[in-house]
Amino acid sequence: MRAMILAAGKGERMRPLTLTTPKPLIPVAGVPLIEYHLRALARAGFTEVVINHAWLGEKIEAHIGDGERFALQVTYSRETQPLETGGGIFQALKYLGDEPFAVINGDIWTDYDYSTLPRSLTGLAHLVLVANPEHHLEGDFLLRDGQVQVPSASVDTLTYSGIAVLHPHLFADSAAGAFKLAPLLRFAMRDGQVSGEQFAGHWIDVGTPERLAAVEALLAHI
Repeated sequence: MRAMILAAGKGERMRPLTLTTPKPLIPVAGVPLIEYHLRALARAGFTEVVINHAWLGEKIEAHIGDGERFALQVTYSRETQPLETGGGIFQALKYLGDEPFAVINGDIWTDYDYSTLPRSLTGLAHLVLVANPEHHLEGDFLLRDGQVQVPSASVDTLTYSGIAVLHPHLFADSAAGAFKLAPLLRFAMRDGQVSGEQFAGHWIDVGTPERLAAVEALLAHI
């Protein structure tokens, strides 16, 4: 199974750090954030990784190269205009093949074991969910008997971690251009096509300098 790391965001909430450094290359305890994902994917047995980029993308390519030093084969999907998450994945489908693939948000830090992700799907997607963090207490979805559902209220909800396995068929009715991933997932949920799991380990959305500091504090104690 191939994997895709989403790395095209501008990281505006991380300014001024991201004015000259793309968010995936911001050091976390001395290591660029994206390297945690690359090394974890290699440990989990992945060999082919696609990275999309836009803002300062040439710096990402210069740092990672072809991926050989991570024991990976890295391909880049270069975006010349903002495509949102769904549009970015759609553009990269040509590199991801016809089978389910893993997708990871490049701006999270986690100790999730990517080797536990399902290699096959009975539906169109499998999402890894986490307990709602303080900055997102309303959550995103419900998890019932292994199925992810659209909530009718913010009760017993969980937060999408930014880790998923998607089938290319999820994008069967999509077209090139900018669009979000969430509406596609919600549509598939209504058809019972999205499975899920709750991860109880370490996970932080590194979206602000304060959360970056939280990751570094955590790493100092584990």
